[in-house]
Amino acid sequence: MVGFRYFTVKAARNLGLRGYVRNLRSGQVEIVAKGEENVLRELIREVSRGPAAADVRGVETDWSFFTEEKFENFDART
Repeated sequence: MVGFRYFTVKAARNLGLRGYVRNLRSGQVEIVAKGEENVLRELIREVSRGPAAADVRGVETDWSFFTEEKFENFDART
């Protein structure tokens, strides 16, 4: 187990972001994060490297404005 979700939670919380990370059935990981653009870009840099045991093959981004879901903090979902 590489701990990618927990790595992402720690990075996002350290950056003060809100949202979640979860594993998808395809084996990919989905990250939904809310924050300032420059801080979100820092998270993208962090997860592009990932934890030491991770094999990050790419990061796809989809930018949008969030208004519907309220996030209290940043968590790992199942």
